Amino acid sequence: MLAGANAIYGAGMLELGQTFSLEQLIIDHDIIAMCRRATKGISVNDDTLATDLIKEVGVGGNFLSKKHTLQWMDAEESFPTLLNRDMRGTWEKKTDKKDLAYLAYQKSKEILKTHQVPPIDKDLLASMEAIVKEADRAARG
Repeated sequence: MLAGANAIYGAGMLELGQTFSLEQLIIDHDIIAMCRRATKGISVNDDTLATDLIKEVGVGGNFLSKKHTLQWMDAEESFPTLLNRDMRGTWEKKTDKKDLAYLAYQKSKEILKTHQVPPIDKDLLASMEAIVKEADRAARG
């Protein structure tokens, strides 16, 4: 990815692709999102440079409490859904010391239980059925 590749292969796979794991897929989703964010680069423009804010806060000032900093942090930062960046004590309290594999297992069960597949558009479905019928006719000669 860092060399410009735009395809990632193997999400959710274990044992050289011999095994597929929903838990690994969920973990890989977070990792891939962070990689995509890293390869996106950093926006450099008048707003992100914030020279006016630098002048206002001054050397040694606190930029973290400024609304501008928080807005750009939200826009530019990656926010994994499962990986946890908290300090150990906070992590232990939030997760009851459950490891990443167990948290991914819980998330997979939640997704399987609650996910709703949106219906396929009627026109698209009709087009797909026409393609299948034509392929069947062509295969039968």
